[in-house]
Formats: sequence, structure tokens, C-alpha cells
Amino acid sequence: MQGHESSSPAGLMPVRMVNEYCYCPRLFFLEHVDGQWCDNFYTEDGRRAHRRLDAAIDGVLDDGETAAKKKKGNGGDEEGDPPPETTRSVTLGSERLGIVAKLDLVATEGDLAVPVDTKRGRVPPNEQRSWEPERVQLMAQGLLLREHGYRCEKGVLYYAGSRTRVDVPFSEDLEARTCKLIEEARAASRSRDLPPPLDDSPKCEGCSLAPICLPDETNALVQVPEDPAARHVRRLYPARDPRQAFYVQEQGARIGKTGQQLVVRKEGQEIGRAKLKDVDQLVLCGNISVSAQTIHLLCEAGVPIVHLSTGHWFYGVTAGITLRNAYDRAAQFAYAADGGRCLELARLLVKAKGQNQRTLLRRNARDDVRKALDRMQRHLEEVEAALSLDQLLGCEGKIAGEYFGAFSSMIRPPSGSLSFDFASRNRRPPRDPVNALLSFAYAMLVKECTVALLAAGLDPYWGVYHQPRHGRPALALDLMEEFRPLIADSAVITAINTGAVRAGDFVTAASGCNIKPAGRKRLIKMVAARLDQLITHPIFRYRCTWRQVVRVQARLLARHFRGELPRYEGMVTR
Repeated sequence: MQGHESSSPAGLMPVRMVNEYCYCPRLFFLEHVDGQWCDNFYTEDGRRAHRRLDAAIDGVLDDGETAAKKKKGNGGDEEGDPPPETTRSVTLGSERLGIVAKLDLVATEGDLAVPVDTKRGRVPPNEQRSWEPERVQLMAQGLLLREHGYRCEKGVLYYAGSRTRVDVPFSEDLEARTCKLIEEARAASRSRDLPPPLDDSPKCEGCSLAPICLPDETNALVQVPEDPAARHVRRLYPARDPRQAFYVQEQGARIGKTGQQLVVRKEGQEIGRAKLKDVDQLVLCGNISVSAQTIHLLCEAGVPIVHLSTGHWFYGVTAGITLRNAYDRAAQFAYAADGGRCLELARLLVKAKGQNQRTLLRRNARDDVRKALDRMQRHLEEVEAALSLDQLLGCEGKIAGEYFGAFSSMIRPPSGSLSFDFASRNRRPPRDPVNALLSFAYAMLVKECTVALLAAGLDPYWGVYHQPRHGRPALALDLMEEFRPLIADSAVITAINTGAVRAGDFVTAASGCNIKPAGRKRLIKMVAARLDQLITHPIFRYRCTWRQVVRVQARLLARHFRGELPRYEGMVTR
């Protein structure tokens, strides 16, 4: 038997996806239809187990017996019976069955074939000593072998965690169940509707796609209890992503790669490097070049390249084509074309932003700002009565006027430092240090929202509240509204009040005020620290970072566009 590497032929479903469908139809849809994926400890450990396959399998095929023991006990001649032939990495497909599979290993004796599949874990403590999705996957491999002229009566599951083989007889019931699941999975792959999440299932714990699926969060928002505090939501993703954004702002630098590492050089000298596995996004600030090989590596790994100008402008993102499903964007465009739904969502975004601005001012103002807070509250009440986006823009402007009118009351620079006078918000270009800091912090935040929306399968340039315009990431601006005071404004206030930015960090001219590279680097650290700060999620009541909150909100927005969530809940702190 000859095995070969190949991509899945058009129309044939990988057998691994039948396993996924049996385990969880929603997992199957996200991975096979949407093309979404993320790794965790279990998936990486599974790959390590398969890399050890060759060494582990040697003792599996003969049940741990040595050739000498077999020769002694079989009663045959001096040479003994010939061992079965084995073939590794066998790719088989069937048009009739509609499936294709790459088999780990196949043992053959004449026309008899036994597929062997390796699993990373230990033998399950149940009667069958295996899980149903594993048996179904193995049975599907057996069906493919039969299609190619072999007799196939059983398969073998090898559990690397306990170094144990488990025989799986190919019964009529297992065959019927497998054929039924293949048909169901093929039908589900043609559907546009995302299957509902499992309800408080132990299967979700350890699932690598839990941060994308958000099963408990979705159920909590769909099945709203009378008392929101009674929501039981498990945090099924890491509270803090170990990967970080890799910023490069040395003008004239060039980024290349060495193996799985990014290397930054300038004038032939290495000035920095980072391991690919530790990089969440590559952020280029200004005149930075990247080699074609590095771009290919980052696109393949799903790591976006973010482009910023030295003057704080966010230009765009270079990203690989990682998502196959256009249904999220189709739903987004249909939503944006519905004026009533746009106005409803825009009201929610403006109200969440205004409430967070009011909360930040109430918590941090050093002066008496009660009158400003009262006026902000009255304007917030007007938001619900806005009958058009233009009226809503007026309400937002009045709230922002009160907020930025009192913004200076939150600024308390250390004694002897640069005076950070602030009268009002201005931009394009900013005319003073505070506005320069705010503009750069907002540019960092909008790129964070853009990356989150792209990962969620949405078009960051087609907005709902902010109207689409060439070169403007309108939906990213929508998403960032509720996070402006929580992340950007907070980081700027902290940078000023702790002395992280100093008098020498700014250049002011007739063309506006700019931040020097050293000050920009310190502000980047402040914003990154804020994004990495652990908080208690105000809706789901578990601990996670602000960066994770932004990503969760982007995915919930996508689910709202698709109709899975009847309402999008904005992020509002108390």
C-alpha cells in the first residue's frame, strides 16, 4: 500500500471533522465551515504525541513482545512467521462515502488491514475503553480501507499518555452510526446557521476553540436569568494571553526571520528579536520594512502586521487569509443596511461610552465636578430618545464636551514636571501634549479593535455607527467607543500622573505637537500594561485582561450580527 501527502480533494470531508461533529457540532462548524482555529496545551501536546508516533508504534504492533518471544511461542519454523507490513501516513479518499483521511498507520497481512490511530491522552475509564468520536473516526478509516479492497474487521487506538493499545471491533452498529454521522456532518457543512453551544458541558473545558465559541457567555446572554448575578459563566480561555504585541519603531529598521524568530536589524546590526510563538501582532511605527519571507511566515501563523505612521496615524493591517466563511460579513453588511438596527446598536455604543467617561471622571477628578456629572447624566438620558444617527452624534458631542471640559481635573503631573494644560479635545494635528498622547493612545486602541474584528471574521472597515469611508476602519471605531475611557484615556492619565512622560518627550511647532520616540515608547508600555491588566468582567464576573475583553466583545458583536444573540451588551464599568 502506498501513502502520499495531499490536500483534501474538493467535496470530500476530512474524517477528523466527522470526529469533531460527533464530539460537538458547534466545534465542527467553527473549525470546518468557518475555518477558525487556535491552539492550547492539549493541541500542542497532541502534535508532540504524533511526532513521537514512530518510536511509540514499534511496541504496539507486536503487543510489546519481542521477535524472539514470538518465535519461541508460535511453534513455527526457525525463522518464525513474517511480521505484518506497516505503512505510515496513508491518505485515502472515497467519492461514494464523501470522505478523505490521512491514516497514522496501517498494518496489513495479505488483504487484511488494521488502521492504528494515535491519541495524546490516557485510556478512558469507561466500558469501551474509548470515546465515541474516536471509535467513529477509526470506523471511518476502516470504511475507506474497505473501499480500496481490504478486509477491515477492527482498528486500534493507541493512547500515548498510558502507552496502551485498545482494539475497536468494527460492529454493524458502529458502522451504521458512523455512516449516519458522515451524512449529518456533510449536511451541516452546507448550512449557514451556527449550531447552538453546549450547555454547561464538561466537553468545553480544555477545548482549544472555547475562546472562539464562547459557549457559557453565549448561553448567559441568550438565556437571561431574572437576576443577572445568578449567571454561571466559566472562563474557558486564559485570563491573560501569554503573547504580546511586538512594536518596532526604529526608523530605517528591517525585520527578517531566522527559523521561528523575528529579527530586527538596522545598518547590518541586530537590534532586537522575538520568538514567533510569543508574538500576538507585529506593529510597525513609521519607516520599517519587512522581508517577503517574514510576511509569509506571519500570514501562515495568523499573526497580523499593523501599520502605524510616526505621526500616530493607523494605516491598516496585513493579514493572511485564515477564515473561509463569508457569512459573518454578509450578516454584518445586511445589519449595516438596516437603519433601525444600526440606530439601536449606535445608541447602545454611545451610552456605554458616555457612562464609562462619567465613571472615569467621577473616580479620578480632583476638583468638584458634580455639575458636569449631572449634565452628563441628563445627556445620557437623551441618548435613548435619539431618532437618527445625526441626533445621536449631537448627544455624543454634548457628553464629550462636558467630559473633556473637566478632563484637566484628572491630570496631576508630578511636581516640577511639564505643565499639561488641557482646554479641549483637538486633533489632526493635536496642538498640545495631552491631545498628542490621546491621539496616539486612540491609534493603538483602534488597531487592537481592528485585529480583534478581523479574528472574529468581520470587516473592520464597514461600520454601523461610524459610516464607511475610504481608509477609515469604521467598525473598529464603533467597537472602540466603549473602550476609549477604559483603556486609552486611563493609560494617558496614568502616564502623565506617574511622570512616565516628561517635558523632553514632545516637540511643538506650528504644525502641531508630536511625541518623540522615547516618549512614544513609554506610552506604548503604558497602554500595553493597561490592556494586560486583570479586571473582573462586569457581565460574566470572571477575571481576565482588558485585551481579552476586547476580543470577547468583537466575537459577541459578530454573533449579534448573525442573529445568535438578540442583543449586544456594551462594556460598562461601575
